[in-house]
Amino acid sequence: MKDWAEEDVARRFRKPGKAFIGLPHRLDRPTSGLVVLAKTSKALARMNAVFSGRDIQKTYWAIVEGHVDPPNGRLVHHLVRDGKTKKSFVSQRPDAQEAILRYQILEKGDRYSLVEIDLETGRHHQIRVQLQAIGHPIKGDLKYGSKRSNPDGGIHLHARRISFIHPVSQERIEVLAPLPEEALWRALAPKAS
Repeated sequence: MKDWAEEDVARRFRKPGKAFIGLPHRLDRPTSGLVVLAKTSKALARMNAVFSGRDIQKTYWAIVEGHVDPPNGRLVHHLVRDGKTKKSFVSQRPDAQEAILRYQILEKGDRYSLVEIDLETGRHHQIRVQLQAIGHPIKGDLKYGSKRSNPDGGIHLHARRISFIHPVSQERIEVLAPLPEEALWRALAPKAS
């Protein structure tokens, strides 16, 4: 993605050679949605400060297996990351990091629920691990307990909204990503949008 963005910026702004693109955050590979990009190293430093200071609100939508009860709540777990398997796990180990998210059910289907998630912390695979921990893995997420993979290899986790105070203008910036063009998103999301 970074290579594509560098080429796109170079083309749009007629920059010779390779354009600078900085990533103040990332999405898991199978996740769709918004990513913030910085076009200069100075902008990257400023956005890194925004992200590290937690002055940012990130909202995700996920389609999970089953019907989550209660329909809204706050999940608090402690997670550890296994570098060998590239997975995170709920753990009681002393080195585990606290992971907190808030969720709300937006819509229910026959076998799946559309969930809105607001992160309070940003841990490795946090949403995926915490939803698995309560028995509702994300559709298509074989790594974290889903029964079946999706045909495209992705998972039904979407970075839906990012909101932050611009580090220079001090204006609130809010960006909303359109949902993937896929049947289950179309079936559940129109009622929730």
